Amino acid sequence: MIIDLVVNHTSDQHPWFQAARRDDETRYRGYYVWSGDPPPVAAGAKSIFPGEVDSLWTYDEVARAYYFHSFYEFQPELNAANPLVREEMLRIVDYWIAFGVSGFRLDAAPLIIADKGLEHANPRDPHGILRQIGSYLQSRRPGGVLLGEVNLPPEASDDFFGEGDQLQLLLNFMLACYLFAGFAGEDATPINQGLSLLPEPPPGCGWVNFLRNLDELDFSRVPADLKKNVFDTFAPKQEMQAFGRGIRRRVAPMLNGDQRRMELAFSIIFSLSGPPLIVYGDEVGIGEDLSQSGRNAVRVPMQWSADRNAGFSSANIGKLCQPIVADGPFSYKKVNVADQTKDPNSLLNGIRRFISLRRKQPIFTKGRMVRLSAEDPAVLVHGFEDAGSLLLLVHNLAGRQIKTEINFGGMQPSKFRDLIGDVEFEGVIQPRLALEPYAYHWFVSEGNGS
Repeated sequence: MIIDLVVNHTSDQHPWFQAARRDDETRYRGYYVWSGDPPPVAAGAKSIFPGEVDSLWTYDEVARAYYFHSFYEFQPELNAANPLVREEMLRIVDYWIAFGVSGFRLDAAPLIIADKGLEHANPRDPHGILRQIGSYLQSRRPGGVLLGEVNLPPEASDDFFGEGDQLQLLLNFMLACYLFAGFAGEDATPINQGLSLLPEPPPGCGWVNFLRNLDELDFSRVPADLKKNVFDTFAPKQEMQAFGRGIRRRVAPMLNGDQRRMELAFSIIFSLSGPPLIVYGDEVGIGEDLSQSGRNAVRVPMQWSADRNAGFSSANIGKLCQPIVADGPFSYKKVNVADQTKDPNSLLNGIRRFISLRRKQPIFTKGRMVRLSAEDPAVLVHGFEDAGSLLLLVHNLAGRQIKTEINFGGMQPSKFRDLIGDVEFEGVIQPRLALEPYAYHWFVSEGNGS
């Protein structure tokens, strides 16, 4: 289990900030970034929430000074250049390690080390603070992991791995965009393109692959034509979009609630190199609530059962943190954990099978990922090779039947077992592989463990 480590900012109600605004001599004043006059903002610098937050600096009447924030005004930014702040960060790590957690998801990692207008974590070594946190974690919890929320282009993200001494895992924001481009066009080309953009992580490090996170699906760092194609398909209405850059929808509604397509999408995530990540509720296919503002559209309560409040809470409905999705095809009465647990063919049990299959295949971590190709562009195919054994992953992105040849790149496997159906085939791949609409297969060649 890993938990969030949010050390880029605090609430404006935090005792540190309340002390800082009331006394410019207290040590807590230096925990934040202040200015007597609104400083000039660097070209291109803007809030994380354009259109909702207009400035990076807000005037505080009590402090009679401006404070810096990349997010909302009620989230003042901590000054990571201050050694006392760094000590506080390590104390937070220490506190949770004592409870036995295995590591942390480091929230907004690039902003921790970014220039905050007047202060910088360390101009000569901005990543030093990440190495410091990583080193301390290893000293307290050997083998502990830091997962970084680093939403940058791949070539810039790579710096956050360091030499394996900073963040061991990075969220694969870029690939999520290319995955949905592939789904939109029913074409594997964008997915292969997205995979080719990723730098090879250092030993012991990796990319964490996901379809969605709990923010908007951010297309600000991909080509404009790719963004347009995905928006036209999956977010054609303005209410489905956020901040001019993202899609604020859940996976299931984007794929029209088609379980075949949802299983296909998750099969891809589970079959790539690097750990898969699933946002709560996507394992049963819950929907979104577009009546809610911004990112809250996808942060709906979990749908545990068809009981009152979806089994999420026994409180009166007016006291819930967010409204329950009560109507439409994704209502909690139709989509919930209790019902899907009892159905062996449900999406939930399909994802449980992916988890079990992946855990039973050491080739995912020990093998070498190989890029393969299919004759039909709608077919995504890749594999893992280890000591002559091959794990072949095949996905039909199209809603049509396909017969296609697989190019094995010099390898000539002849006997396979389909792990999904636990059926043996001889010569199943040659001369042509027949695929049903949105079909997926995990083929293992003879000699590989099961």
